[in-house]
Amino acid sequence: MSLAVPSGVCVEIRTVLGSAPREPGALMLVRADGIEGTIGGGQLEFVAIERARALLAVWHRHGTPRDDITETRALGPHLGQCCGGVVVLAYRPWFEAVLPPPHPRFHLQLHGAGHVGRALVRILAAIPCTIDWIDSRVDAFPPAQGDTVARIEPHITDDPVARVGRAPPRSLFLVMTHSHALDAAITGTALARGDAGYVGLIGSATKRARFEHRWRHQRLSDEAIGSLICPVGLPGIAGKQPEILAVAIAAQLLSHAPTPDSARNPSMPSTSHACSGCGPDLICPAHGH
Repeated sequence: MSLAVPSGVCVEIRTVLGSAPREPGALMLVRADGIEGTIGGGQLEFVAIERARALLAVWHRHGTPRDDITETRALGPHLGQCCGGVVVLAYRPWFEAVLPPPHPRFHLQLHGAGHVGRALVRILAAIPCTIDWIDSRVDAFPPAQGDTVARIEPHITDDPVARVGRAPPRSLFLVMTHSHALDAAITGTALARGDAGYVGLIGSATKRARFEHRWRHQRLSDEAIGSLICPVGLPGIAGKQPEILAVAIAAQLLSHAPTPDSARNPSMPSTSHACSGCGPDLICPAHGH
């Protein structure tokens, strides 16, 4: 038991079996006067907030436990939610001001800071990802957005093609520069890597056909060429305004991003016992359980 006073309680979805509103690793910080993050909303989150605040009050009086406190919740039988899955929640004393930044979902190398590129970055700014944003024009980039979830790094370079080889394996590449010649060179280089998680090129089917002819003359394989996404964006979303295109492209990028780890520990601990001294459904370190 520690006498240090926590600033809040970090609630983590530790394990999921079946359907649930969030994935394992999702975090929510509960303070006496506020909430940061979410474990999916609904009754699960409501109950977790109540329990976290009850634990926080107990910890302020009696000290904090050395180990996380866990409980199992069946979303249907316990909470009346339609998800139907089972989750294990962990409650941890939290001494920091904020939660740690989420792990990036993907790394994107974005070539082009035009209208669509800017609209896309505004959307992705709220997504946990890393973006190397590349353009050869000195005045292409807008002012920095300030605090963002995404880590966005603009790069002005005379040789955007050379940047392709610096991206880590399984990177996503999206090409939408001001020059068709540059588009072809960057895209062909990205396709030739053979380890990209996604290579997308803004443009029409006609543009794609012309570029494919050029790449075949450069001996790029049919397999590499066939992996290209062009036109870009989820199909079925009508409209060519930059913001609409950006929404469709952002959704497509997420569909090609690596799936977050969803299996930490398949074993399910038993549901926690109630504390007779503090009320039902509350684990109380002061009473030894």
